[in-house]
Amino acid sequence: MIAFILRRLAQAVGVLLAVGFIAFSLFTYIGDPINAMVGQDTSMEDREELRRKLGLDDSPPLQFARFIGNAASGRFGLSYRTSDPVGRLILERLPATLELSLCAAIFAVGLGVPLGVYTGLYPRHWTSRALQAVSLIGISLPTFLIGIMLILFFAVILNVLPSFGRGDTVKFGWWTSGFFTWSGLKALILPSITLGLFQLTLIMRLVRSEMLEVMRTDYIKFARARGLSNRAINFGHALKNTLVPVITITGLQLGAIIAFAIVTETVFAWPGMGQLFVQSVQFGDIPVMAAYLLLVSFFFVVINMIVDLLYFVVDPRLRGMGAAAAGRH
Repeated sequence: MIAFILRRLAQAVGVLLAVGFIAFSLFTYIGDPINAMVGQDTSMEDREELRRKLGLDDSPPLQFARFIGNAASGRFGLSYRTSDPVGRLILERLPATLELSLCAAIFAVGLGVPLGVYTGLYPRHWTSRALQAVSLIGISLPTFLIGIMLILFFAVILNVLPSFGRGDTVKFGWWTSGFFTWSGLKALILPSITLGLFQLTLIMRLVRSEMLEVMRTDYIKFARARGLSNRAINFGHALKNTLVPVITITGLQLGAIIAFAIVTETVFAWPGMGQLFVQSVQFGDIPVMAAYLLLVSFFFVVINMIVDLLYFVVDPRLRGMGAAAAGRH
């Protein structure tokens, strides 16, 4: 178990260094940052002085080492667009993105797994066929179109939910939350559905296919022959053995929810990191873009490590392999 965790940590560090190199390359190959920070009338002497203060005249390896060191301590420099510290801009937008991603994940997993189990246990029922048809719509339609349709129906026609913004928030130190106000909760509904609908349909179809496959195995037939109840067979045996691939896909999709919240935040004018990234791309704000890439990759790495650890909880074969390897040593 410890060796497994150490290997995963080493791989995580390698991934973050690779993403850090890509983010660092933005500074090197996408224009001159000095031109974005000074005016046209700035003299060459002032430009060179600013370049020296920023360390841009150092060798690329030294600049990369300094960039990684600063990123590890949460320092990403100043925004070219606002001249504010990038870390502060990210922290201001981070709560909005994480709360939206959390609600979308709960919506996707909380409905996707039960619906997948139901359609897998009763594949020929008319409700299962209807859910399968609806799931095709969720997979086929692009996110921005789903968001626009929800805004048109619930915000424009029915006028029961807000179409943009985060609503009222409560501040806890540097963290802001919309969970404690009625307008904040209402503002979360439409973007959460928009962001989580694709993941919901994907999880539902995956659980369904795994349940159908597991229900045809010999040990399920043996369990029925032993006289076990349907509840014990369906949830104690079948569902448990479908969780390993489901955990894998769900973990990747949770990371994707955070990474690809850009479209949803743009459609609903949600004040999160995705909207900040879009604004940074429009203005060529490279420090913010680099910080966003590193932060998203960090979330992906952490989620994948949690998924790998959950394998040991769900799959007893992995625990047995770990115990056998420890016995040999």
